Amino acid sequence: MRVELRHARLVAAIASAGSISAAAIQLSLPQPALSSQLRRLEREFGGELFVRSHSGVVPTPLGERLIPMLVDLARRGDALLAEVAAQSTNTLRVGNVEWTPPALRDAIAACLPAVEVQTETVDPADAMSAVGEGLLNLALVPSPPNRQSIDVKKLPLNTAVVVREPMWLALPTDHRLAGEEPVGAAQLRSLAWVRYARGHWFHDHEKAAFADLVDHQPESVHRVRGHHEAMSWVREAGVAALTVPTGATKDVSLVPISDAHTCELLLVWRTGAISRSTVGTLLESVRSYYCDYARTIPRYWSWMVAHPEDFREVRRYLTDPPPDLPGSG
Repeated sequence: MRVELRHARLVAAIASAGSISAAAIQLSLPQPALSSQLRRLEREFGGELFVRSHSGVVPTPLGERLIPMLVDLARRGDALLAEVAAQSTNTLRVGNVEWTPPALRDAIAACLPAVEVQTETVDPADAMSAVGEGLLNLALVPSPPNRQSIDVKKLPLNTAVVVREPMWLALPTDHRLAGEEPVGAAQLRSLAWVRYARGHWFHDHEKAAFADLVDHQPESVHRVRGHHEAMSWVREAGVAALTVPTGATKDVSLVPISDAHTCELLLVWRTGAISRSTVGTLLESVRSYYCDYARTIPRYWSWMVAHPEDFREVRRYLTDPPPDLPGSG
């Protein structure tokens, strides 16, 4: 049997995961199949690479010599395939959560003029699966409050933080707190709320924020399925909502919150599917677009410029002159 790139990936996954069962999940293989492949590979190498136990695996003396070389082979092979794929890819399929402005697609297309860009609005969980299965090349996904989701850990995915966006208060424009900056727990406890439906990606963020900010989960007059529905309830029913600033509409007031939680926006792509240089270009393009959009929200943009330490991923854009944002009117 010849040692192939897939064998190196197999060993690298086991070494990284620390157990055969965890590696099987990561590689989307049945555990018996992975164990069988490892045994055949070990016979080819003339000895076991790992010592198995109920608590996981550790390298054998032979494994200590060969595993680092196999891990390096997997890394170099995936990098080579990514570069080849990047040169041959004619279409880039991008998923985005909640809603996708045409200007976002335009910004991505502008940085990769030789590639056709197709965008799709997706649920976060569906986005992760679609990227892992190759149905999407990459996706912009909000990270859950406990950082990486189980999908990132299970699937062969890479992530990079685009921006850490604070959670703010959305209020009717004539509300008594609309001009405050920022509001605290006592003021939040006095409000009537519209909240997010269970199953919506923002629900867990909202739940964690309420637990820390007001020490309980307030009742709601209604539960919504998205940011725009939430903003319509704020505007028409006179209630409050938690939101990320870029999720608000222009007909409500945004108010900062003391000790606000943040929501990480992640760029997610399949390991080895896109070259490092292409990912870097896309990441900076999305960060630039985010700041362009934030400029259309004056109170939020002023906050970002005044608190650059909270926006380190996009800090370099906070002093740039504002460009025209297509479709922002």
